[in-house]
Amino acid sequence: MRAFVVPTADSQPTVTEVPDPTAGPGELLVRVAATSVNGFDLSVASGRLQGMMEHRFPVVLGKDFAGTVEAVGEGVTRFAPGDAVLGVVTKAHLGDGGFGELLVVHEGDFVTAVPEGLDLATAGALGLVGTAALDTVAAAGIQSGQTVLVSGATGGVGALAVQYAAAAGATVIATAKPGEEADFVTDLGAHQVVDYTGDVVAQVRAIAPDGVDAIVHLAGDGAALAELLKPGGKIGSTLGYGADQNPAATFVMANPSADTLARLAADAAAGRIRVPITVTFSLDEAPQAFDAFLSGTRGKVGLQVR
Repeated sequence: MRAFVVPTADSQPTVTEVPDPTAGPGELLVRVAATSVNGFDLSVASGRLQGMMEHRFPVVLGKDFAGTVEAVGEGVTRFAPGDAVLGVVTKAHLGDGGFGELLVVHEGDFVTAVPEGLDLATAGALGLVGTAALDTVAAAGIQSGQTVLVSGATGGVGALAVQYAAAAGATVIATAKPGEEADFVTDLGAHQVVDYTGDVVAQVRAIAPDGVDAIVHLAGDGAALAELLKPGGKIGSTLGYGADQNPAATFVMANPSADTLARLAADAAAGRIRVPITVTFSLDEAPQAFDAFLSGTRGKVGLQVR
């Protein structure tokens, strides 16, 4: 099969042929249709995770996936060949990934069925950012009537966090540069926009003099933003800002359980959330997809495998 891989510990990622995987007991062989780029993928590609996680070279990159079950291993009960599925590759080692034509995952968790009404391109960009958004919004304790700051609103996680916070009935202040970025987050449900290239704290104070009830921390200095928090408020952070730094903060490690993925898929299929894929590349164009992610593309960078 063709895949975007890191061939060896000291090599750069490349699109090449690698052996087809096979499904073992309890596993699904998925023919991948679509995936997307996440920050984790760039960390693996750069070698930053070597020594932190086991690498089984060649390492196929890619956390997200959506496609069709090609075959099942012994004992599989949840899925059958032909089923459309989406998920997040979550294993103790790095080796299998969504940036290839075929992928083996366990049926038990981190995968769910694609509901009617959800296309595979969207499903392939949903899993990791959607989970991170849901988990971070939950950690921030966002409720109706609150004022919430989403810092890092233009990225994939932020775009969904804005939508979930607004859907919860909160007034959302989002960080974005004036112009297309501001229009982007406003279209997703943000009520106010502050320019992250300026003094974010001062801008938020001008909108909410008493501060905010909750902060979704996906970008920026967590300690500086925490000055905006009202007494009793909460911070959900994906950037390592947690209880050790501030008792009001929770460091979130996204957990793409089957239940969470099923909720995300149902919300996307019903139109309750929108997954903003602003640019899509082919598998052979995977290096360009990485470049687009690094350039700060709004929303999600999609990868069409077939």
